[in-house]
This record gives sequence, structure tokens and C-alpha cells, in this order.
Amino acid sequence: MARDYYKTLGVEPEASQESIKKAYRRMAFRYHPDRNPEDPEAAEKFKAASEAYDVLGDEEKRRIYDRYGEEGLKGAGRHDFRSADDIFETFSDIFGGGGIFGDFFGRNSNSGNRRKGRSLRVNVEVSLEDVETGSQKNITLKKKDICTDCDGEGAAPGTEPATCSYCRGYGQVEQRQGFFAMRTTCPRCGGKGTIIKSPCTVCGGEGLVNKKSEVQVEVPVGVESGTRLKMPGKGEPDPETGVRGDLYCDITVKEHPLFLRRGPDLVCNLPLPYSLAALGGTAEVPTLNSDSVEADVPKGTRNGDVLRLKGLGMPDMRTGKKGDLLIKTFIEVPQKLTRRQEELLRELSEIEGTHISPEREGFLNKLKEYVKTH
Repeated sequence: MARDYYKTLGVEPEASQESIKKAYRRMAFRYHPDRNPEDPEAAEKFKAASEAYDVLGDEEKRRIYDRYGEEGLKGAGRHDFRSADDIFETFSDIFGGGGIFGDFFGRNSNSGNRRKGRSLRVNVEVSLEDVETGSQKNITLKKKDICTDCDGEGAAPGTEPATCSYCRGYGQVEQRQGFFAMRTTCPRCGGKGTIIKSPCTVCGGEGLVNKKSEVQVEVPVGVESGTRLKMPGKGEPDPETGVRGDLYCDITVKEHPLFLRRGPDLVCNLPLPYSLAALGGTAEVPTLNSDSVEADVPKGTRNGDVLRLKGLGMPDMRTGKKGDLLIKTFIEVPQKLTRRQEELLRELSEIEGTHISPEREGFLNKLKEYVKTH
């Protein structure tokens, strides 16, 4: 199906070369891939506009197209645009010094070197549960974005930025001292090469406005507090190049009411009745995924002993291997006793008085020696 290049650029067939150039510049700026990283349709419109300008911006190609249509352009030296960089390179050669792209998308036509907008930094709080499985967090940012009223140009709709008369559009001025010449940024236009005489009333000529934006952050499995995640192209756009800065997300893992994280291991305090610690048995232990497991409590477990449950900790961010769940025991001392409990404990106390353990005997001997020498 034949394409209407005039319709693509939104100009009339009798439009002047200057009008065609302006129309292409406006479309290229609006649909530039760096300004629309997640919109494949914008990239297609950017390419279509460039193909149209490749024909209409060349007097000979335009003459052939007007007379014979697109079919007549075979062998007319049309460019095959396979990427944005092909477009930059092509029109940099045609206009010299960057031309349209030098003025509006940065001085260097290589997309990797064009000036970027401001990068942003935000703190993202996540839970241990988020970290164990990995998750997605939606955060709301207040940041500057391209003004839709003027498409980021800063000029009021229906007007165009005027060429700076001081530097004649170069963005730099030359100062000579004897044999030496020095180039400096134009003080009138700030290096832009253009002056906005009728500023956009929405953005005040800046080309950017404050907006709220929702960003989805991918939380990696096993991420630790203090980790900084980089999200390329999620920062603010540069008003001239449209290239966005980056977003840096500082991860903070919130404290958990039951578990303390130590690297890939989780630590949990487990209260044990005196009888269970002395006699041994099993105790129900919580895990991070809400399921509970039974842990073997060895006979004679003491206060502060650690029981290790393999593979129930956190995944390591680099290897994915899970750490262990460390159960730190402490012996419960009941605050209130029934009459029967008190009778049993008194009976046990009498037995303990006649059957002294090796640890207690050692302590009593040290105490006697201490009293003698003091």
C-alpha cells in the first residue's frame, strides 16, 4: 500500500522546505525512542516520519515522488533506516554539525553519548516475605516530565523557538585575544542556539512540568538492606535531548516481629518450658512462610542453646542457596504456679539439694575458695 508522506508529516503538498523541516522536527521530538522507551508504536512513528523526511526533505526525491509516487523512488537512493542511530547518522551527514538532531537531541548524534536528564533516588521498603520469594513494588514518584502542551520545546503552541541572534544558532561564541581564539557557551541562549520569545503557559518555557508517575520495582530474591537497584531510563528527561536519566532504588528490609536476619540465616527466639528443656522432646517452631515445623529439643537443653534447622533461612542473593533457621532457646520461669506445681517444684528442689550436679559442685568449690581468701 502506497504511503502518503505529506500526510505522515502533517503538511500540505505545496509546503515549503522550511515547513517540512519544522514538521519533521516536531514529530521526531515527540516520538523520539529515548523519550518513549516503553512505547513501540512511538518508535514506528519516529521511523515513518524519518522515511517521509528522507524523501520530502530532498528536492530531487520529492520531485520524483510528486510525479510518480513511491513506486518511482526505486533506485533513487533512499535510506534503509534499521535503527534510531541510522537516522541520526544519516541526517547528521545531510545537515552537518548535527543539523536537526544536533540542535534538538544533543550535539553528538550517537545516542549513547547524548545528554541525559536528572537521575533520581528513592528508598523502597520491603518485608522479609518479599525478599524470600522476590516481588514487585509499585511506587509513586513526583518528577519532572515532558510538557505535553508544547512537546517539550518550551514555546507556546503554534510558535517556534527563534534562532539566537547573538550566536546565530551555534550555541557558542568565539572570543579572540591576539592569535588565540576561545569558544564559550552563548550567554544569551545558554548554549541552546534558540531563544523562546513566546513561552508555553503550562511549563513557563522550561519544557518540563511536575507530574506523578507510578514505577514498578522488581525486588530480587534474597536482596539485603543497603542494596541499590538501578532502573535505566526511569529518571527525568533532558528538556533538549529527551533522554531520560536513571532511577536508583535503595532497598530497606523492614524488621520482622519474629525473625532476625543474619546474612542468609534467620534467628528466632523460642521459649521452652523447664520440663521440656530437661526431659527433651519436640517443640513447634514458626517459619517465614507461616507454616510451622517441629524441632527436636535434646534432653538437657540449656538457656541460650541454638537449634539449627537446615534450609529454612533466606535465599542468598548471588547463589540462591537458602541459609538455616537458628532457634535460640530460653527457659521459661513461670510467674504463677498452681498448688500442685508448687508441691512438685519443692519436691524437686529437695532432690536437687541432695543430688548436686558436677557444674554446681564446681561452682560451690570455687565459692568456698573465694570466701577463704577474702
